[in-house]
Amino acid sequence: MGSPLPLITVVLLLVCPLPGQERVPKSTQERSAAVDRVAALTPNDFKTLQSQARSGDREAQYLLALAYEDGRSVAREFAVSRSWMLKSAEQGYVPAQAGMGEMYLGTLSKQNGAIPDYGDADRWLRLAATQGNAEAQFWLGSGYERGLFGTTDYREALKWLRRAAEQGLPWAQFTLAQMYEGGEGVPESDSVAANWYRKAADHFTEVGGVWEAVVQLVYMYRDGRLRQDWVEGYMWCAIVDATFNPPSDDDIKWAAQRMTKAQIVQAQRMAREWIQRHTRQPQSTAQAKATEN
Repeated sequence: MGSPLPLITVVLLLVCPLPGQERVPKSTQERSAAVDRVAALTPNDFKTLQSQARSGDREAQYLLALAYEDGRSVAREFAVSRSWMLKSAEQGYVPAQAGMGEMYLGTLSKQNGAIPDYGDADRWLRLAATQGNAEAQFWLGSGYERGLFGTTDYREALKWLRRAAEQGLPWAQFTLAQMYEGGEGVPESDSVAANWYRKAADHFTEVGGVWEAVVQLVYMYRDGRLRQDWVEGYMWCAIVDATFNPPSDDDIKWAAQRMTKAQIVQAQRMAREWIQRHTRQPQSTAQAKATEN
């Protein structure tokens, strides 16, 4: 199955994880900080950044590229963004090397298959990936899984996806789970897939790949593909149902019929605690919905 290729250009508002959460990669936190910094630029800040970039400062060149891509502190100009990103990448700045690779993938459709200039995309992503950039590792792995670089190579895909997943990148963990669920380059295993979905789910919910993993766990429990742990199955269903307004109980009915009252209370408590750990403020509404379920 072709895994989704998300845009990792959103602001990820990341801070230290709460107890019990997976830590996101350092490169992801640095990317988030850079995007936040660019979004807060004043006109004077932008002039200073522009001057630094023109003098050859590779970090300033990268930030200027993000500014022209973002379009908040200056008019959006993708060609200018690409030019500054390339200048920074050619100086060996790892985030910019990853950014160049992502730019080659930026016009992707949802279809699999080779992309134009895939050699350049592979080269830039590989430069950043070998230096530990988790986003580049993810894109490189996803590209080989989907055949974007001229061939489908599950061995290469798994190598890079595992590296990103082991650093804690939710999209990589989600994609690995999908590969195990579908038996792509690995023995098909719902239990291994579920373990990777659980890891992906153990981050703040606005981070890409987290909510997708939660929903997939609901499907797996509801379809009877995992060991019949009704408490955990109910918990995941209650978390999803709590997002509806008004709250829904469609997904939890199948589990509740097989559970004792004490088990239902336990599962509701687990759902409330999960929402508290994984959802940023305001939390009160989501917690109340989980209680109602």
